[in-house]
Amino acid sequence: MKKITVGAFLLSMMFGSVHAQSLQSPDGKFEMNFQLKQGVPYYNLKYNGVTVVEDSKLGLRLFKDTSIKFASEIAKPEDAKFDLNNGFTKTEEKRDSKNETWQPILGEKKNYINHYNELALTLNQASTERSIVVKFRLFNDGLGFRYEFPQQKNLNYFVIREEDSEIDFPTDMKAWWIVADYDSQEYQYQETKISEIPARWDKAFDANASQSLVKNAVQSPLMLKKEGKNPLYVNVAEAAVLDYPASHLEVDAQNFKFKTHLTADRQGAKGYIQTPSVTPWRTIIVSPKAEEVMDSKMIFNLNEPTKYTDTSYIHPTKYMGVWWEMIIGKSQWAYSTAENVHLGKTDFTKLTPNGKHAANNTKVKEYIDFAAENGFKGLLIEGWNTGWEDWFGHSKEFVFDFITPYPDFDIKMLNDYAHSKGIKLIMHHETSGSATNYERWSDKAFQLMNKYGYDAVKTGYVGDIIPRGEHHYSQWTINHFYRIAEKANEYKIMVNSHESVRPTGESRTYPNYISAEAARGTEYEAFGGNNADHQTILPFTRWMGGSMDYTPGIFQTKLDYYFPGDKRFVKTTLVKQLALYVTMYMPLQMAADLPENYKKHMDAFQFIKDVAADWDDTKILSAEPGDYVITARKAKGTDNWFVGGITDENKRDYTVDFSFLDKGKKYEATVYEDGKDADYIDNPQSYNIYKKQITDKSKLNFKMARSGGFAISIKPIK
Repeated sequence: MKKITVGAFLLSMMFGSVHAQSLQSPDGKFEMNFQLKQGVPYYNLKYNGVTVVEDSKLGLRLFKDTSIKFASEIAKPEDAKFDLNNGFTKTEEKRDSKNETWQPILGEKKNYINHYNELALTLNQASTERSIVVKFRLFNDGLGFRYEFPQQKNLNYFVIREEDSEIDFPTDMKAWWIVADYDSQEYQYQETKISEIPARWDKAFDANASQSLVKNAVQSPLMLKKEGKNPLYVNVAEAAVLDYPASHLEVDAQNFKFKTHLTADRQGAKGYIQTPSVTPWRTIIVSPKAEEVMDSKMIFNLNEPTKYTDTSYIHPTKYMGVWWEMIIGKSQWAYSTAENVHLGKTDFTKLTPNGKHAANNTKVKEYIDFAAENGFKGLLIEGWNTGWEDWFGHSKEFVFDFITPYPDFDIKMLNDYAHSKGIKLIMHHETSGSATNYERWSDKAFQLMNKYGYDAVKTGYVGDIIPRGEHHYSQWTINHFYRIAEKANEYKIMVNSHESVRPTGESRTYPNYISAEAARGTEYEAFGGNNADHQTILPFTRWMGGSMDYTPGIFQTKLDYYFPGDKRFVKTTLVKQLALYVTMYMPLQMAADLPENYKKHMDAFQFIKDVAADWDDTKILSAEPGDYVITARKAKGTDNWFVGGITDENKRDYTVDFSFLDKGKKYEATVYEDGKDADYIDNPQSYNIYKKQITDKSKLNFKMARSGGFAISIKPIK
């Protein structure tokens, strides 16, 4: 229990609710209360009368002017007079509400419902003659709030030292978290109590290509669970992170409290603001059911509708790639044995080939043939362009030009060949973190894509960001990501970003930014490995704000198949890999393994060929973070359904109830299940496939192996 002093209790009684403003959700289950205590803003949140968030402070600390010193200013007591966190009086109160239905360009459902009540409070700081607005929106699934800065005489330009939005919980909840880092989200999830986070923190990360850790802080989205007779699930995140740094959560383990910590630039500044301006929304999603938290679309609702006038070019894509063989070390991105190359000067035709370059004409044609034969529409090819010999670790700004192919990659011939087979190639633009270089070359790069019919690009940001001193999640770099999305829209190109900031619902505003990595994906199975429960946590964390390019579909899970004695393996059964196509929302959907491995299991590969990538409906049938996820989805524009179930390192039984199907209709279900002897370590490729006629009254029982699952393809019988 928290320690509460008598003095603090008396103060809370004196200044508690005399001037409180309340807001209720449309269904009346949530209540948010705002108040000023001696000029300091606080809010709290209740669900069905039970306190979910105790009185929590709001506010921001500012630098004293917009010309801050290098390496940050040292805060002095007298600088507090510049802050926007005290001395307030309420001067205006506005209320609003909205109940609308909107259609995502690509999404998990055909319609998203945006229903909320809103309270906007204008707070005046008399000592500085400045005003800000704190805006709250209360939905039937939780709360969003943000700060708004109207243009005014004494608040035109300012620099944020820190945002101090707090979320103070009354109890020590279970938490699923990763360490805070200005440059990476590629970490294993930890499961502890809030109070246990500091003790686990130092053991919760491994090395990364770019790393700037924030001690005793965690990243959002953060998933929490109040355990006991009346469990409650809570998700803490943010929405609409635009022209502002991404945030992390400092942990007060003793008081079960979290405070916003913004990503800094090299000067220690957290955000450069010109009014009028707004911050991202801080979000708190709450439900007694884990499935309802996972199903929430509140983060998307807090983003603005798109201003794009043409979205017809945006479409779901199922693709393969010349990729996994480089990840596991069978092939290479680089063409030559050189260790030092200069773009525009080095003659690559005179270099000695290394003999392992994967993006060559012969191999790419083989991939095109297999992808076309099996109904895929896209093929990603990494390592096609010059510069990979010294691309990483040298802080090299002019590292790629994104337009010059290696000598063994005939871009025109391969595009003509791909198009003749109904395949569009997917461009790869690795920047090596050199965002300035990418912006210089983006027009020429996208013009090349238009010339050859590429309509999607995978961008990458491995390594430290250039301009040097910026971070992957600082304000400048976030602005860069969306400048690239806007530039791509000019050329009718879809973007799939890797090593970028995690999405926070911006696909509503930038619908061509269709997917991102921004978490520990399948590639880490060949690096440090992913825990067996990893994929059961991601839908509650990383996926809350947008789709991920997780790159599943690995059938050959033991890497000693390629390299005898290699101990690495993908911690999954083959059937679990199928189920991920349903439990994880991916409108850009990759079959990541090598064609040779799919050819050995074409009966199982059929599910990947059949499964949809865009949906009219999604139903989370059952879920528990860290344990299991069971999801059913209805394919866009059809009556076909797909069901996927995955489990952690434990065996698990689950019975699918098909009552979500249309009444009176008969369906044929093709069932893919773990074999009786399946095990992710001992026998991952054991599976069973059978067909069965079902209706809405049918039920099927599954026995999932350790780190296993099941997948079902359902089509109506006509």
